[in-house]
Amino acid sequence: MQVQAIDADLAQETSLEAIDAATVDLEVGLLVASAGFGSSGPFLEADLASDTEMLMVNGRCCRPATTSAAAFQGMPYAAHYAATKTYVQSLAEALQVELQGDGVAVLAAAPGSTHSGLAARAGMRLGAAMDPEAFAQPILDAVGYQATIVPGFLSRFLSSSLVPLPRWVRVRITVKVMQGMAIR
Repeated sequence: MQVQAIDADLAQETSLEAIDAATVDLEVGLLVASAGFGSSGPFLEADLASDTEMLMVNGRCCRPATTSAAAFQGMPYAAHYAATKTYVQSLAEALQVELQGDGVAVLAAAPGSTHSGLAARAGMRLGAAMDPEAFAQPILDAVGYQATIVPGFLSRFLSSSLVPLPRWVRVRITVKVMQGMAIR
């Protein structure tokens, strides 16, 4: 098995051409699309250029994709980020069914807080966050068996405990979480 990492700035229009050029002669058995970044703070104070880049990055990196626990309800103080992840989640769920007859497995991985560059870029403090190594194997084990995985005990607990609640209640709960995480 060979692994090839491709360094591409998905916020740039030419990024897809660079990825295509790097993979045109490869037989790809597994694609891990884990690019993304977020933002936090009041929506009306958001930087339009940064939010547009986030839309491009989070939208271009989704074949299959790393989504987020934020994909399952609106998230005040991270509204645009949650919306981009909802797009990725919805696309993965649909493609998992649409492409299964072609032998393609699509999996959306929705980890919660993760130690990566996202928190610093988004201006957030993370409390209990996972290391990427902690959820890599469970994600790989789920490929071909389910459409979505929420790796990590805390992420699964929080996600499953919110499911029975109406969406408007989940949004009210997440506002408290996000207010505690925002650095601003």
